[in-house]
Amino acid sequence: MQERLQKILAQAGVASRRNAEKLILAGRVNVNGTCVRGLGAKFDAAKVKITVDGKPLAARERHVYFLLNKPKGYLSTAKDERGRRTVLDLLPEVKERIYPVGRLDNNTEGLLLLTNDGTLMNGLLHPRYQVEKTYIARVAPPPPEAALITLTEGVELSDGKTAPALVRVIERDPAQARVEITIHEGRNRQVRRMFEAVGSDVRALKRVAFARLTLAGVRRGAHRPLTAAEVAQLYELAGVER
Repeated sequence: MQERLQKILAQAGVASRRNAEKLILAGRVNVNGTCVRGLGAKFDAAKVKITVDGKPLAARERHVYFLLNKPKGYLSTAKDERGRRTVLDLLPEVKERIYPVGRLDNNTEGLLLLTNDGTLMNGLLHPRYQVEKTYIARVAPPPPEAALITLTEGVELSDGKTAPALVRVIERDPAQARVEITIHEGRNRQVRRMFEAVGSDVRALKRVAFARLTLAGVRRGAHRPLTAAEVAQLYELAGVER
């Protein structure tokens, strides 16, 4: 199947699509020994020899996609220099080099996607497409109505005001509350910081949905491959071409 050269480079992990375009325009990419500078050029990667700075393009790895129900105590990274447990320890049978799509804190559990599809990963994480993430937080003390309104309108944090969130109290008692919150940004420790900003401490946090996917049928610590329909849906949400 013929695809644009910059897409082939991006899927091979050479660079993002935008940076791949820069490589092409700079004359650093050859196809069958000929320098290609046109961004509209299309090729079948299986039938041509592509080099970047004289180095052959690595064979394209089969794309795989997994949904993991991450437990607490696992780092959302491919490896850790200090030898701590990572989410990849929960998928020992997967031979491809996969990476988490975004991060969940060590003490946060729930839905995490892992893939080796860099194009999809970048699209899902790009703020332009506002991919929704839903969490259930157990917080104390229970936030008053004014605090919930603040969360829905946006909270002032050290790195700027957050976008409006969807907030729903699931249950509350005098000591604590369980609150469902949906955001589409991906700032560091964002949900915990949002509740801290309105006077509540997050005692437990779980992501229960991401980009219309849920944890249905996946127990804590387990994972499953995504279906073809789910992958197609993610591409649509991420605003990228397959």
